[in-house]
Amino acid sequence: MSVGETGRRLGFITPLSDNFCDSCNRVRVTCTGSLLLCLGQDANADLRRPLRSGEGDGVVKQTILSALNRKPKGHDFVGQGSFRPIARGMNCTGG
Repeated sequence: MSVGETGRRLGFITPLSDNFCDSCNRVRVTCTGSLLLCLGQDANADLRRPLRSGEGDGVVKQTILSALNRKPKGHDFVGQGSFRPIARGMNCTGG
């Protein structure tokens, strides 16, 4: 869709018509130091603790790598299977 006033395009990703999560390789870091592994699930890792512990970059790196190994494949926004609704609202996720 083109937005005439800006000359830019606007697009929407709808997981209901195309499960874009099957090949998702993204994570998000919140302002509170949580590494979110999926926007539709509660999977996360605490980065604040290792960053503040002063133990060095190796601990932070290991925390990130361990979290990435737990990153879920796919999603279930519809609520079937083993899906548990996320406890945070999308407005708390940040962007």
